[in-house]
Amino acid sequence: MRTSNPVSFSRRNGASVTTPDVASPIPTPGPPLPFTPEKPEARVRKILRMVETGTTFTIRNLALEFHLSPSYLQRLFKHQTGVSMGEWLNEQRLQRAAHLLASTYMSVKEIAHAIGYEHASSFIRAFERRFAQSPSHYRKQSDSTKC
Repeated sequence: MRTSNPVSFSRRNGASVTTPDVASPIPTPGPPLPFTPEKPEARVRKILRMVETGTTFTIRNLALEFHLSPSYLQRLFKHQTGVSMGEWLNEQRLQRAAHLLASTYMSVKEIAHAIGYEHASSFIRAFERRFAQSPSHYRKQSDSTKC
C-alpha cells in the first residue's frame, strides 16, 4: 500500500476538500450474484411472472406498467433479485429463442422478431455470444438429438 500527502481542493462554494493520507486499494469485483430472490416484493414478482409467460417486454414498457421510472425499476429489480434487469430480460429472450429454434420451423428472422429484435443480425450476434454457436447450427444440433 502506498501513502501520499494529503491534497486540498477548493469547491466553488468556498469549502475545502482534503484527500485521504493513504490511497485506498481498488476494490475488485466479486463473482456475479446468483438469481435467488428470497421474497421479492409484489411488483418484482409480477414482473418475473409477466416476462416468463413469453411475452416480449422492454424495461420502458415495464416501467410504464408499474408507474415507475426505468432507472428506479432497474435499481429495484437489481436490489430484489441480485441480477441486472437488462441481463435477465435478454437471457429470457434468448432462452425463448433457443426453445423456438428447437421446437418450430420458424425462420431465424421470424424468431428474432418474435422475441423482440428489430434486426436478425443483432439477434444472431447475441445468440452466438450466449450459446457459442449460430442459431442455425443450434437448430441442426437439436434436430440431430431428436432422432
